[in-house]
Amino acid sequence: MTRILQVEGLCKRFGDFDVLRAIDLEINRGETVVLLGSSGSGKSTLLRCVNFLEIPSAGRIAIEGEPIGMPTGSGPSATIRYNERQLCAVRSKVSMVFQQFNLFPHLTVEQNVMLGPMKIRGLSQAEARDLAHRNLKRVGVEEKAQQYPARLSGGQQQRVAIARSLAMEPTLVLFDEATSALDPELVGEVLNVMRQLAEEGTTMLIVTHELGFAYNVAHRVIFLHQGEIHEAGRPDEILVHPTTEPMQNFLRGHTQFSLPHA
Repeated sequence: MTRILQVEGLCKRFGDFDVLRAIDLEINRGETVVLLGSSGSGKSTLLRCVNFLEIPSAGRIAIEGEPIGMPTGSGPSATIRYNERQLCAVRSKVSMVFQQFNLFPHLTVEQNVMLGPMKIRGLSQAEARDLAHRNLKRVGVEEKAQQYPARLSGGQQQRVAIARSLAMEPTLVLFDEATSALDPELVGEVLNVMRQLAEEGTTMLIVTHELGFAYNVAHRVIFLHQGEIHEAGRPDEILVHPTTEPMQNFLRGHTQFSLPHA
């Protein structure tokens, strides 16, 4: 299997506070990996480090086998120097879907999705428009192409944001609690799109509190607690037979979803 993402010894500090501690993580092409954890466990920070919206304090990240950044020095005191051009290239291959949709309100749906391929990938207007419509159709909102974001429901706006991400034809798609800002009745339409992407073989790293989605769609589940990975494995292992107390406590807080028991 082709390894898309490799994270080794990743640490992130804000001042004296360690948000992430020695994270090791690998994702292969076509995998859907779900990150679970309580608020403040470091999930969103991990995503932001993977596409370098946050610069890691220590550790290495490789995308498709290519280490990002250049070591300076050697041994424990070595640091990584990052080149902005390389980071821009990473962000074009590792796209992110946020809680808030972050669509440009003055642009139509079509224009929102076309913008990245034209500005970053250098596609022509015709190429970008064709790509936009293919991805809007993929997420079920092609008929909204000429509308402005304000005319769309939250679920529709998030699907447009997903189409915008897919239009960059990324190697890896990150989802940072993509349904948490939606009204409950709209959550399902976005999760269905994400399930469809998983079935199509899109490589995804997803932060979510939707345990049903994690159980039924993810290939692997990773549980973060206080900046460390406490459990990792198949959903039927981690969600049905948790072995650590933090994971057991986390699941007790999600009593609205009942998982099957062996």
